[in-house]
This record gives sequence, structure tokens and C-alpha cells, in this order.
Amino acid sequence: MKRMHVHVAVESIEQSIGFYSALFAANPVVVKSDYAKWMLDDPRVNFAISTRGRQPGLDHLGIQAESGDELQEVYARLHHAGGDVLEQGQTTCCYAQSEKSWITDPAGISWETFHTTGESTDYGTSVQRGAQIAHAKACCAPEPKTDSASNCCVA
Repeated sequence: MKRMHVHVAVESIEQSIGFYSALFAANPVVVKSDYAKWMLDDPRVNFAISTRGRQPGLDHLGIQAESGDELQEVYARLHHAGGDVLEQGQTTCCYAQSEKSWITDPAGISWETFHTTGESTDYGTSVQRGAQIAHAKACCAPEPKTDSASNCCVA
């Protein structure tokens, strides 16, 4: 069964852990100095927060598959939805080993689709500079290409 994923950028991990732990009536299953994650069953969501240098607020949404077969099903949906899909493949992100792809919805929100295959002791790194993705704010996403003359993001 798939799980909804929500990632929120926060200013204070400690304060936010307190708030979300009270809101969810549960403690996070992962706590790092810059990251925390709750794996909730009601509602069924992977809710993560981090202070990875982004502006506070919604960072990205996603769908977490629990198997490789489910991930392939979600990937097929991404391609059917249209738009550019960034197939990141195997990566380390958010203290986990995962296979993932990204797409942007019509409102400009990044959507991550992934299957976690293991844990990691470090947060992870982004894919190569210049690859297309929804927007620069996405977790572990490549940095956007910029037009050097205007310093603006380009598609």
C-alpha cells in the first residue's frame, strides 16, 4: 500500500518536533540535527521536516511505494500525467537509500515518487547540476539551470 509523503522546510527542528509530535500524538521515527520523520498510519503519511537551507513552508509532496512493483506502477502514472519526469534512480536522500523520480504538477509543486531500500548515516546529495526538475526547493533535487544573464531559473 502506497503512502503519501509531505516534506516541510522549518526554521527550528526542536520547536517543530514538539509541535508535530503533539499534533500527530506520536514521536518521530527518525530524528537528526537537521531532519525528522514521522511514519503515520492514520492518516497514512510519511511526514518529514528539515532545515536544509530552504525557505520555511511546503518543500514538496510525494508518493512512497512499499515495493519495486508499486514504484513501477507509480512511475507509469507519472509518464501518463505528462510533463518532464526526472528519473533520478538510486540515490541517498533524507538519511535513506531510495530509488526515485520527480515531476512538477501544473501548479509548480514538486512531486517525488520513491521506494526506500535502506538507511543512510548522512543526509545525501543531489543529482548532477543542471538536470531538469520541478524547482530548486525539492529535497535532494538537482539545482536548477539558470540563465547567467538574468540569473533566473530556466526550464
